[in-house]
Order: sequence, then structure tokens, then C-alpha cells
Amino acid sequence: MCREIVYPGYVFCENCGHKLGDPPPGEPGESAAPREGATIRQSSASLARRRAAAGARPCPECGGAAIDADGYCERCGLRQPAERDHVEIGLPAGGPEANGSGALVAAGASDRGKRYSRNEDALALAAHAAGVVAVVSDGVGSSQRPDEASRTAADTAAAELAALLDAGRDPEDATRSAALKAAGAVAALAASPSEAPSCTYVSAVTRGGALTVGWVGDSRAYWLSADGGGTADVSREETQPDATRPDGLGPDDTEPNTGDTEPSTGDMAELGASRQLTEDDSWAAIMVAQGALTEAEAEAHPNAHVITAWLGADAGEVRPHVATFRPTGPGTLLVCSDGLWNYFPAAADLASLLGGPGGGPGGGPAEEPAQEPAVVASEAPEGGAGGGPEGEPAGAERPDPAADPLGAARTLVRHALDAGGRDNITVAVIPFPSPPVPPRTHPESTEQHR
Repeated sequence: MCREIVYPGYVFCENCGHKLGDPPPGEPGESAAPREGATIRQSSASLARRRAAAGARPCPECGGAAIDADGYCERCGLRQPAERDHVEIGLPAGGPEANGSGALVAAGASDRGKRYSRNEDALALAAHAAGVVAVVSDGVGSSQRPDEASRTAADTAAAELAALLDAGRDPEDATRSAALKAAGAVAALAASPSEAPSCTYVSAVTRGGALTVGWVGDSRAYWLSADGGGTADVSREETQPDATRPDGLGPDDTEPNTGDTEPSTGDMAELGASRQLTEDDSWAAIMVAQGALTEAEAEAHPNAHVITAWLGADAGEVRPHVATFRPTGPGTLLVCSDGLWNYFPAAADLASLLGGPGGGPGGGPAEEPAQEPAVVASEAPEGGAGGGPEGEPAGAERPDPAADPLGAARTLVRHALDAGGRDNITVAVIPFPSPPVPPRTHPESTEQHR
């Protein structure tokens, strides 16, 4: 069916779910439902209605109506397309009431990739009164229910960040508080100490002339400069976040900053050339920092992706890293899971995949973005879950993130799929600076609750 490699003793293909040894289902005839269009566009407000209707859909392969609790057709064994297989979202400038502008202040895309049967990444975007919030979380595959962990972390943190920032909290304090609230929500998912759903976490906030990032684990944030000029040579000390207490206060603070003034940018690290903004909590990063291995040697080691910090009931004391930067010019704030940076770890490599002044040849918007925050769920083609609109050739465009953030997110996901797609891939793209947007009462998420 899908050409996935299987081994003796397997009963079902782990990629597409087809029962091995059975002949492939014939072409749909009178008794089989025709295959519907591969892409469904829907606003996030109607996801609940869509979820309710999904249970009544027949199998797109054989037309069978019996779908088991794990999402497999009981007639042909095909794994049914899931809403999280491929999802996209755009956050319009001016909120949903804005008409005619077509501009997006942020966008994101998430894809399950080619090797896994489900997408365990999660993404949430939200607007606050003075900027944008983005959260990406990657479920730890060795834990129980990692997809629930990532979804819970992203939704909890995005809602908390937007609320705290609208209440006038300092971005760094809000970032710490939101990460700790997400950590508590993920820990609460554990049924027992031996069953602890877990995930990585990274958030990004724009406010005034500054960017604030927070992270736990190895999901990353990057700055991609629109001015080009190569990549900044940044030492570990320059990216090392401030030391903070687990309650979210700085080492010399007695109370969090709750002022409603814009953050001062006088003592923040300046952002010029493209660079990575986060430092992985991983075995590989420790080995490189200690000088025991080169970066290439560490990344080639079997322990390269062993993380040393995460969110979950078994994580111990969670201490979020927080750092704030002041860009000296325009650019793009990129937040992603390791499904992207595994293939393109350097900021310059990521910038080269995109158009505009700091990237490759620019391209106009792939299509006019929807005015409502739009969610796209795509039926997975054989061997993977897609990565762009129907008929879009891989790598055909290098959209300018400032003009087309959704096109930029699609392009980055498509490149990761073309490079192998061995993991779930999630990307959030925030052009900087961006126009102000009104606050929302809830985050706009790419994925449904499970």
C-alpha cells in the first residue's frame, strides 16, 4: 500500500495501518465512497462541529463504516486521516473583524511527517494587546500519551501568556509563569508516577521593540534577519538565559514585575544577523559545552536527542529558561520543533529557504490568506502527511515571511518533508515588527483537543 518497510511477524503496517497479507482493496466501486478532496478549510470556531461529524465518515479507501477506537478501518485496516496529520493557522492583523487587508501577523503549520502514525507536536498562536504569542510543544515519544501532553502545554501556555501580557505583566515574568502553569497542567495528566505524559516546550512573545523566548527541552526559537549579512557567531554565554527561581522570580526579586509599561530595551542582547535564540536542554548540548565532543560528533551520537529537561510529572523541578532580545532591524521570529531543525540546524540554512531581503529569491503570497484564523487539515498521501496546498510543487516558492508568513511556514515544513520527514514537524512564523492587534480571549490553535 504505502511501501513502508515491515518485518516478519507484523500483522499491520505501522505507517498506514493496512493489514499485511491481505490483497490491497480494489478500486472504489458502487459500494465504496469516492475519495473526498484532500484539503478541508475550516475556521477554528467550527472545529467542534467537525469533530462531531468525523465519527460518522466512511473509510476513504473502502467505504467501510466501522472505524475502531484507535482510528483504523475494521474492513480494510487503513488508518483514518486525523485532524492533527497536517494543520495550518494564520493570525490576521486587526483580528477577525479586519476585512480586506489579507495581512497576517503570525502563522504556523504542523505535519506528522512520513515515519510516524500520528502527530505528537502541538502549536498555539494568540494575540495580546501589544504583540503576538506563539507556543510549540513536542511530545516525548517514549512517554505515555505524548500527543495529549503537547496539546495541553501549548494551549495552557498560550492562554496564560496572552492573559498575563494583557494584564500588564512583564514579558519575562509572564513567560516564566506560563511555562510553569503548562508544566503543572502536563503533570496533572499522569495517572500514576509510572505513567507520565511529557513534552518539550518553547514560547515566543513580541512586545514593543523586544522579543522574549522561554523554553524547556530541545524545541527551538531562531531569529532570521531580513537584512542578511550572514549568521551571528554567538557563544553559549550570550544565549544562556537568566537564572531564575522556580516560582518565576529573578534571583534578586521579591515580587514579579506587574507594571504596565513597555519593556526597556536598553540592557537586552541585540539581534543583528540570523541566529539561534535558545540553548537545547540535551545530552548533545552538554557534551559540546564541556568540550568533550564537537557539535558534529555530538549530533551523530546515539544520545544526541536525549533531553535533560522536559514538562511532565516525572520531570522533577521545572526551571524554564527565559531570554529577551532587541532586534536592530526587521526579521522573522521562528519557533519550531526538532522535526525542522534536525535537517536545518543553522539559522543561515533556515533563512536561505525563505525569500525576502535576508533569504533566497522572494516570492509573493502563495494565496490570499483567510480573514478568519484558518485551520487546514489535510488527508495524508501515501508515505506522509502533505505539507502545503494541493498542487504545490516542493520548493517551488521562497515566500517572504513579512508578506506571507503562512507561505513561509508551509515552505519550511515542505523542505523538512523533502529532506526525509522522519519526525513530526511544527513551525510558527512571526514577522517582526508586526502591526498591533487587539487581544483575544483565547488562543488560536492549530490542533483540536483529544
